[in-house]
Amino acid sequence: MGKHHGSIDQKILSRITAQGRGWVFTPADFLDLGSRNAVDLALSRNARSGAIRKLAHGLYDCPRRDPRLGLLSPSTDDIAKALQGRDASRLQPSGAHAANILGLSDQVPMRTVFLTDGRSRTIRLGRRTILLKKTTPRQMTTIGRMSGTVIQALRWLGRRNVDDKIVSILRRRLTPLDKSDLLKDIRYAPAWVGEVMRCVAEDQPS
Repeated sequence: MGKHHGSIDQKILSRITAQGRGWVFTPADFLDLGSRNAVDLALSRNARSGAIRKLAHGLYDCPRRDPRLGLLSPSTDDIAKALQGRDASRLQPSGAHAANILGLSDQVPMRTVFLTDGRSRTIRLGRRTILLKKTTPRQMTTIGRMSGTVIQALRWLGRRNVDDKIVSILRRRLTPLDKSDLLKDIRYAPAWVGEVMRCVAEDQPS
């Protein structure tokens, strides 16, 4: 290994160490240390040596290790965060994943869907699949706010499956700020979802 190779490899490992085990990252996190080609090669070398783990094309982590279970898989949200930074796009949890985040479903989906304003793509990690689905600007208006996750979760559940129990769970889990956002963002939701959002935010009977 040449002097330059050793230098960039060490700088990358130092940054990974500083972030700690469990960090999921892409080459974009190191482009201030060298050219894209140099970073790609350095990450490949570190993956081959076992210092880091390659999860998918252009996606790596520094895995946590459990004494009994061995190397642990990264969380879906950690993977999404890394992809979001790499693609300079925004991601909105959708479907069963949104419902699971809010405690409205115990289902842990093997196929997780995020809406995005970037390009659509599919990432396969063992038996798990993460789908980034390009959507409309309107659907992305509420990104970064709990209201966006609520809208997507309720749409996935469907009107017939939203009852007093669902409303009660949302009332308990959402903060006053979250509830305020629900009222502001009703206009971005389907009419029936908006009715549920108002019931949750204003503590009205559903």
